[in-house]
Amino acid sequence: MSTENREPVVLSNGHAFLEGVRWHDGATYASDFHKKQILRWDGDTAKPEVIVEMDDEPSGIDWNPQGELIISSQVDRKLLKFADGELSEFADLNEYAGGNANDLCVDGQGRTWVGNFGWDVYSDPVIRGATLMRVDPDGSVHPVAEDIECPNGIAVSDDEKTIYVAETFAAQILAFDIEADGSLSNRRVWASFGEKAWTELPEMLASDVLLPDGIALDAEGAIWATDCHGRGVTRVAEGGEQEAAPAFAQSISASSRTVRVRCSTSCEMTLTIIVPTPASR
Repeated sequence: MSTENREPVVLSNGHAFLEGVRWHDGATYASDFHKKQILRWDGDTAKPEVIVEMDDEPSGIDWNPQGELIISSQVDRKLLKFADGELSEFADLNEYAGGNANDLCVDGQGRTWVGNFGWDVYSDPVIRGATLMRVDPDGSVHPVAEDIECPNGIAVSDDEKTIYVAETFAAQILAFDIEADGSLSNRRVWASFGEKAWTELPEMLASDVLLPDGIALDAEGAIWATDCHGRGVTRVAEGGEQEAAPAFAQSISASSRTVRVRCSTSCEMTLTIIVPTPASR
């Protein structure tokens, strides 16, 4: 893999908890879920515009082919749609989501792939599997994979034949083949970051193993994976070969020129860009 030097540059700081970073139509977007807002940065401006105010905490965001913004609403476990300045319910995930709704990705056919934590992580430390869901353009919800330990960051290949899912609590990235009917097959470990030696969240968080959170594909087929510990962002090849990059990050989005990551310090969140990277979706 390339060892090209990449320099992180802080774009914006002072945020509560940034998540779901996206690059779309020349602008950077992210959800600040403690402030219950979706933010937009035009170009390299440091001050964002608040484009959506919510009652619940937003997590993953992405756009469908019609240009409508799809938002993961965490606590009520729903997907919302923001279009023409109006926010509306798109899909109810409660039948299959055992925990708070998490990150998502919308493919070129308008299908939303979304994960959840699997159980109430705030009251029970024992790790459980969760369901990965596909939400079709009509809002119907379909379970497509089971027993994933926190399906988190999601990416779909350009040919829409492969989906990649960060299995955060198992310290690995999964890959599946996407069938013509939207079902998934050929489940496999695309990259593992170390042996899973824990059954509860405190043990996991005390480990030194990279726990993949947000992920983004680049044009060379590598994945940029951020660490749930907040310690860094790593470029990963299939099989797990890693190329570290200088940032402390947990949420990520790739564009043709930059990788945008949400970074944490002891008391605030920043939005950082790393340049350059190969072209990507």
